[in-house]
Amino acid sequence: MKPVRCSWARSPEMIEYHDREWGRPLHDDRGLFEFLVLEGAQAGLSWETILRKRDAYRKAFKDFDPARVARMTSSAVDKLMSNPGIVRNRLKINSAVENARAFLVVQKEFGSFDRFIWAFVGGEPIVNARRRSAAIPATTPESEAMSKELRKRGFRFVGPTICYAFMQAVGMVDDHLTECSAKGSRARRARRSEARSVSRRGTDRGF
Repeated sequence: MKPVRCSWARSPEMIEYHDREWGRPLHDDRGLFEFLVLEGAQAGLSWETILRKRDAYRKAFKDFDPARVARMTSSAVDKLMSNPGIVRNRLKINSAVENARAFLVVQKEFGSFDRFIWAFVGGEPIVNARRRSAAIPATTPESEAMSKELRKRGFRFVGPTICYAFMQAVGMVDDHLTECSAKGSRARRARRSEARSVSRRGTDRGF
């Protein structure tokens, strides 16, 4: 039986991303940092463009090791400005370095970035039941709270819209449409997660 996918998953790159990553809970700090950088790079561009540059980003940004990216110098940034494989925007490149430094501070304070960032959804995915892509919002109260806190901690390119896209990407929010096959095998677990999420969203995040 042919799988039913969310309407935006059309090209081979987007289909693979949709099926293998989008909306699946991610708790690995390096993976979370990768999406933080990529979502910031995507601002003003299409996500498909960024996916096609993903391998080049991994090479340019030290396989998304935040400790190594945090040590990147201004000369390294200058060099990246001539790298055709990435988005050659100095503000975005600098923000990746600044975000790596802020990321390390959060890790030290909370033990992991994962523990810090997932607190914005109470530690469990928010599972939505939307029938149309047009019903998916650009921001939510959770993404606005996340954006405000990240900005306060020195992160850049983390507006509420970027934060919501990040939350969708790493599975903090499951916005697969109700008819999407990706909902199917996870539906029972998702309903349990949604119930726990609702009960825990108001808990103290510790900051």
